[in-house]
Amino acid sequence: MDIDAYDYELTRELIAQQPLRRRSDARLLIVRRGDESLAHRHVRDLPEILDPGDCLVLNDTRVVAARLVGCRLATRGRWSGLFLEADAAGLWKVLCKTRGRLAPGEVIVLRDCASRDAARLTLLSKLSEGMWAARPDSDEPAFRLLDRVGRVPLPPYIRNGEMVAADCDNYQTVFAERPGAVAAPTAGLHFTEELLHRLESRGVRLVRITLHVGIGTFRPISVRRLEDHKMHAEWACLTADAANHLQSIRAHGGRIVAVGTTVVRTLETAATGGLLRPWEGFTDLFIRPPYPFRAVDALLTNFHLPKSTLLVLVRTFGGEALIRRAYAEAIGQRYRFFSYGDAMLVL
Repeated sequence: MDIDAYDYELTRELIAQQPLRRRSDARLLIVRRGDESLAHRHVRDLPEILDPGDCLVLNDTRVVAARLVGCRLATRGRWSGLFLEADAAGLWKVLCKTRGRLAPGEVIVLRDCASRDAARLTLLSKLSEGMWAARPDSDEPAFRLLDRVGRVPLPPYIRNGEMVAADCDNYQTVFAERPGAVAAPTAGLHFTEELLHRLESRGVRLVRITLHVGIGTFRPISVRRLEDHKMHAEWACLTADAANHLQSIRAHGGRIVAVGTTVVRTLETAATGGLLRPWEGFTDLFIRPPYPFRAVDALLTNFHLPKSTLLVLVRTFGGEALIRRAYAEAIGQRYRFFSYGDAMLVL
């Protein structure tokens, strides 16, 4: 398919710049594939919408303070970057942005949120797509150093990526546990502890998986044909306990409700052989038409950027015409879009 089929018009005022005061007050567009109906509810209504015996699958990844700000030591020119990952030897992979050309051996001075010089980063070698291998001058574990010098890695459509203090909590799910993501699994941002308790009281099971969201998930597709797009690999894990719970729920007639596209990709990767099995590793699964879903029965998701792999996945799951109509309905009803926006439940 042609990527232009996944474009749509959205006015800037519909792009949410901050979450609602209470997360679960977000609007929820119910999309039923059986009768192709649309209905308007709120995320707080999920205990009334889901059935006892259903299972919500949550991504417990934790967003790290991956956005970096600093200057080039030699020229004092401005530099910005995004931490992507660190290996066992302490080498970092970072995305760099600056004026002029960077060179191996160049030193970057990292500045903390108070604009104080806080650490140094030596660029070692250029990789692909603006990425560099680098080494910090600190022996601190990567995530501890990032907590000291980094910032919340907001997407550019939220205040041009500039964080405020409230984003430290707002851009993190209440069930975040395992650090490693450079972007939030945004469907999970709608949940509160109170809502999770109400769901469990209703008889809805909660199961956790992990996928550390990488920069590739949110990058627009730059090729014309979907089959030519290459996904960046992201680390994910489905434990044996989680897989057993999900198999039992399915066996007893319950639905597997994925909270977000990251959960879909994790479960579908784990079910590549036809059955859902424990799995850990890197997935580069790109879900596009035609795709036979094996592990997911329903999907709770935000509204996604045009020409993104996330929108392709949602349309593949919900049906091309129906999801197009759902997006048109959401725009017409002035839903709030993207990371801090409203949600859609595809049943």
